[in-house]
Amino acid sequence: METTGVRRSLTWLLLTWGVTRLLLLLVVFKVYVFPGPDVTSDVSVIYQGWYDVLRTGTFPQSDVTWQYPPAAALAILSPALLPFLEYTQAFFLMAFAADLAALLLLLYAGLRPGRRLRGAWVWVAGVPLLGPTVYSRYDVMVTAVAVAAVLAAARHPKAAGALVGFGALLKVWPALILVGIRRRSVWASAAVTVAVVAGLFSVAMPGAFAFLTFQRERGTEVESLGSLVFHIARHHGWNGSVLLNYGSVEFLGPWVTAVSTAALALTGMAFGLLLLWRLAATRFEAHTAADAALVAVLMFTTTSRVISPQYMVWLVGLAAACLCFRGSRMGAPAAMVLMACFVTVLEFPIWFADIVGSTPRGITLLIARNGLLVLATVIGMRELWKATVHKPAPALPAPDQTEAPAQEASASS
Repeated sequence: METTGVRRSLTWLLLTWGVTRLLLLLVVFKVYVFPGPDVTSDVSVIYQGWYDVLRTGTFPQSDVTWQYPPAAALAILSPALLPFLEYTQAFFLMAFAADLAALLLLLYAGLRPGRRLRGAWVWVAGVPLLGPTVYSRYDVMVTAVAVAAVLAAARHPKAAGALVGFGALLKVWPALILVGIRRRSVWASAAVTVAVVAGLFSVAMPGAFAFLTFQRERGTEVESLGSLVFHIARHHGWNGSVLLNYGSVEFLGPWVTAVSTAALALTGMAFGLLLLWRLAATRFEAHTAADAALVAVLMFTTTSRVISPQYMVWLVGLAAACLCFRGSRMGAPAAMVLMACFVTVLEFPIWFADIVGSTPRGITLLIARNGLLVLATVIGMRELWKATVHKPAPALPAPDQTEAPAQEASASS
């Protein structure tokens, strides 16, 4: 009976994945028009422009929108594997392939003894909730690498470390997976991978680390938690502006620097809390690495001065990896991430004009989405702490010293 149930669930899962991904491909290939601005323009304009530069053997050093570690070049260049297609078409198919790879990893993990398919269902449901943005950004490729790293952590530490290191050189955030891993071999493997790959890029391609100087003058992105200050302030006379700046739509003007600094301070506090947890944690199980990775990325996403829609792909992937394990306590945060994905596709791209214009509908959507992320972060941290930090046993009451003489007197009489 159990085998029959698994087969039935697997059949429905694969059917749902196939139908939803076909719809995504039809949208990005413009067979159907998705409401709101065209999210695929980043591929046809920005990515393809970078592709043309990267093919010459150098990084786009004069383009301040290039804000990624050196291995990101491999994702941008990946459409060259399909030379018979136009760049945009090839990129969409490479994103689709990464989506499929993540699904296969989650299925392999979920079908092992003691595991479950709930994680794969999170991935199947979460990706289409974000709409065509998923196949129009290279974040789905990074997420597939991160999912592989998390799932390999328990059984293949050196491979997991190599994947973490490579993922960090794709888009930095996979380095947070190390937070919940104690095995030194994982850390060592990650460090060696970063050193080798970064060294190769530094030698082979000029400008590999120019991106480090390209974010100094960033403002507060209009979808971030801190942006709510200015969305509301615009209705009370704030005289700043909303502009396309450093590759995203941001608030610029009075007090923006202060809010951005506050966001950085919150991120620092999040790091401090993670460090405190790491020092206090004593119980590490097979699912702890995945749970800690989700909580860490939730913390840094929620407190960031930029919350782009594609960041949600990271959270969906890590939530899916968590729920492959029966012992994971991340069920509630995973559900909130899925709800936040649905709200995200409403605010971008469907009603992005309301976000830019700070309309009541736009503000409501941001409060809902960012509120869900904050709640998921708080609950996730609480559950991680409860599951891993050992509570000292309550001290036994000291014996009553006044009773001893009385008992001795009674015995002597």
